[in-house]
Amino acid sequence: MQAPEAERDDADLALLIQAAEVAGDIALRHFSGDREGTEKPDGQGPVTAADLEVDTALRTELTGARAAYGWLSEETPDGPDRLGCDAIFVVDPIDGTRAFIEGSPSWAHSMAIVQNGQVSAGVVYLPALERLYAARRGGGATLNGVPIHGDIGADESAEILASRPNFDPDRWPGGVTPMRRAFRSSLANRLALVGEGRFAAMLSLRAVWDWDVAAGALIASEAGVRVTTPKGGVLSFNRLDARQTGILAAPPELHETLLRRLAPVA
Repeated sequence: MQAPEAERDDADLALLIQAAEVAGDIALRHFSGDREGTEKPDGQGPVTAADLEVDTALRTELTGARAAYGWLSEETPDGPDRLGCDAIFVVDPIDGTRAFIEGSPSWAHSMAIVQNGQVSAGVVYLPALERLYAARRGGGATLNGVPIHGDIGADESAEILASRPNFDPDRWPGGVTPMRRAFRSSLANRLALVGEGRFAAMLSLRAVWDWDVAAGALIASEAGVRVTTPKGGVLSFNRLDARQTGILAAPPELHETLLRRLAPVA
């Protein structure tokens, strides 16, 4: 018999999957038509009509089903009310908006539920590629319903998902990793791909927003991947500053190797 927390997390995950399918239908309609975007102020990146419509639909769908849960989304103005909630939704309506505008299918919907600072359920859905990653705390991770696991044998001969500035030698006191670099626009997708074992690791040495990584971090973790800050710190969510200092995800042995290279030389 399942514990009450597991039953709640299962129900929450089912809700996220249902909402992801709604979001996918909306986004695909825009993707096959007008993908024009505008730049948000203060260098916050582009936004499209699809981002805004998906955001509205997800907020209606999710908070309508869980009225007590708070809300944090890239496309909704943030406020302090969520800090008083034991549980919140953390949503990026379209993660990888630049890819969406360019017509690349690698954008994703990223949706998570955070309970008392930790992610309890998460979905990363790439509707243009028909790939739905899902996980709930303690229940493992899946891709289209099939269990996934990160490559526990990965080493520094493998590929790491990271943007080019992350390979600046100044960022690697212990020596730049010899890993081959690959790139995907969506941070959520990068984490899910590491959880699937298609890439060995992912790294961002700059601050990342909670809505970009919350769902993917749970999926990768439940797939056996270690996910931390670039200094090995624990990720914690639903804080006043909705950002992490960066993120590193890799199977445990490789994760330790990368941490040693990133750490200041004693």
